[in-house]
Amino acid sequence: MRPYFPYGLDAPPVVRALGIGAALCWVGSLLGPMGFFHVRIYGLIWPALSLTLGAVLMVWNSRIGKVRAREKLLDRLSWRGDETVLDVGCGYGLLAVAAARRVPRGLAIGLDIWRQADLGSNHPDHPRRNAMHEGVADRVLISTADMRLMPFADACFDIVVSSVAIHNVPDAAGRLAALEEIVRVLKPSGAILIDDIRHDRDYAAFFKSRHCHVRTERGMSFWFWRVFSFTAMSPAVTLVRKKAA
Repeated sequence: MRPYFPYGLDAPPVVRALGIGAALCWVGSLLGPMGFFHVRIYGLIWPALSLTLGAVLMVWNSRIGKVRAREKLLDRLSWRGDETVLDVGCGYGLLAVAAARRVPRGLAIGLDIWRQADLGSNHPDHPRRNAMHEGVADRVLISTADMRLMPFADACFDIVVSSVAIHNVPDAAGRLAALEEIVRVLKPSGAILIDDIRHDRDYAAFFKSRHCHVRTERGMSFWFWRVFSFTAMSPAVTLVRKKAA
């Protein structure tokens, strides 16, 4: 039997904080009119609803939303069926496994350092299990490495993809180092697809500085993150085509 979150619970500390905050607001709204706290019920009901909605949306997106969206995301690329694909920050293999189904004569490699704060119970066994479950275990490989220093030769991938991962690098210099590595391992005329919730303008500016063709589109999770973050985030998909040498 597959786990409830076959592709992982996104940002568990955030979900936990939302849940705790919602519970406290609900308790406060119930106890306030009883005189235990000098709080009117309508003062906490809206924060309680908002926090509850945020937690429910994050759980729904982790369980259902991102799995539905990944196919439409990968549809933005052209596929021959024999590509070598790299999924940067692969987690449970959301894109790596889906890409492997599109390359019956190719290979998909997932790279991650398995941080627990970014994805619940993150571990290299999970993408291997999902690849087996979806019948592509023979063409999915998993690598434990930092995206800022990839253990791959120059120009060895036809396609590089990444979903909600690069923004987790805390500093701008580190994110640029990751983008530099992506360009380095990509073949001439190769394609890059980055779906992220922050820094899309920085990504686009970097790739343009490396003389790549760049197009930015609305991300698959645009409305989810807009509602959840109250416009604090700007989800976008950055599509890049590396120019031939």
